[in-house]
Amino acid sequence: MSSETILSTTTAASKGIVIIGAGLAGWHVIDAIRAKDKDVPITLITIDSGDRYHKPMLTMAISQNKQASDLVRATGADAAKAAQVTLLANTQVTDIDATAQTVQLISALRSDPVYTNYATISYDKLVLAMGAHPIFPKSLPEELVWHVNHIERFGQLQEKLATGSQHIAIVGAGMVGTEIAEDLLKAGHEVTLIDLNDAPLSQMLPAKATARIAEAVKSQGINFLGGYQVTDVIRINDGSNNGNNDGKLQVSYEPLASNEESTESKQSDILIVDQVIASTGLTVDGTLPTAAGVEFNRRTGIEVDAPTLRTTTDNIYAIGDCMSINGVACRYVAPLRAQAATIADDILGLEHSGYDHKPPMIRLKNKAISVMVTGVPQANGNWQITTESDDELIMDLLDDNNEVSATVTIKAPPTVKA
Repeated sequence: MSSETILSTTTAASKGIVIIGAGLAGWHVIDAIRAKDKDVPITLITIDSGDRYHKPMLTMAISQNKQASDLVRATGADAAKAAQVTLLANTQVTDIDATAQTVQLISALRSDPVYTNYATISYDKLVLAMGAHPIFPKSLPEELVWHVNHIERFGQLQEKLATGSQHIAIVGAGMVGTEIAEDLLKAGHEVTLIDLNDAPLSQMLPAKATARIAEAVKSQGINFLGGYQVTDVIRINDGSNNGNNDGKLQVSYEPLASNEESTESKQSDILIVDQVIASTGLTVDGTLPTAAGVEFNRRTGIEVDAPTLRTTTDNIYAIGDCMSINGVACRYVAPLRAQAATIADDILGLEHSGYDHKPPMIRLKNKAISVMVTGVPQANGNWQITTESDDELIMDLLDDNNEVSATVTIKAPPTVKA
């Protein structure tokens, strides 16, 4: 049955499990449930097509010349058929009534309210797997700036880059921004990486560690502008775009520092580039959490009970980028399978030992330097050096009890012998 057919009626569908969001998290929950129960009704609601793909590949795919279609492991329709779930693709959830246990839907393909039919479906259990959205500061207008957080947007960007070598500005030198910078460089583009901090990954790691990362990034030929904030991005009307809105972009930036001395060698300036990519963090849309009455924070996500991944509202769970545990966002792929298994067991009423949250190993996908982080890192703290040489740096973050709460290991890439 097509989503258009389902949305043409206002009668409530049969109850069961409803999952909002068809990213890695949502599909992992379906896999986990179907491994234990082949028959329980599952409805998957997604604002896009629901295609299955591995999102971390987006920061590596351009240099590998992979199209968006190459990254799709299964179309949403095929995956839904195989898993025996009802897929409501191109469908937006507009409201959640946690008391009545219903969700209200609208077709994303038909925005005119005169011609749009609404539908309300009921649930026994609801799983929020809706992900998080890129943050676009006012200085980065969304209509001019790209993000690489979804396969559809990635495909559109790749089409623009396919015309030849271009100059690309990336705003934000966290994990994703640093990985994309290398990927674009390998694909033959000129890359300028801009960050508020003096080095990449500065919100996660201490200065001694990030200084090595900065040197590695620069050694590749990436132009790194640390300690700057972008103040404006505008399209230049130079007559070269012939009305197709593909003209150059002007990126204005200025030094950002805590004291005047550190700004003496830095000046406000502009860049003329072909494309701008934002990698400035993620936020959780508050519409559905607020409607459902669940506790959440826009920056970190929906609060869950760690052993069960239940939210503060009965019969509602959360998983993936939209979820947080103990106030810390959970935006890594590695724990998703275990999280989904816990949700499946809890929903199905099966005994389980509870989800044991362990921060995954964080590995920067960058060939110029090896960066591995375990534990819960934070830039500020009692970092102690355990190993330091030209080729290797290992530092431990000690907590108030002098216990190791995080470790970073940075190594120079192995030298290729002739």
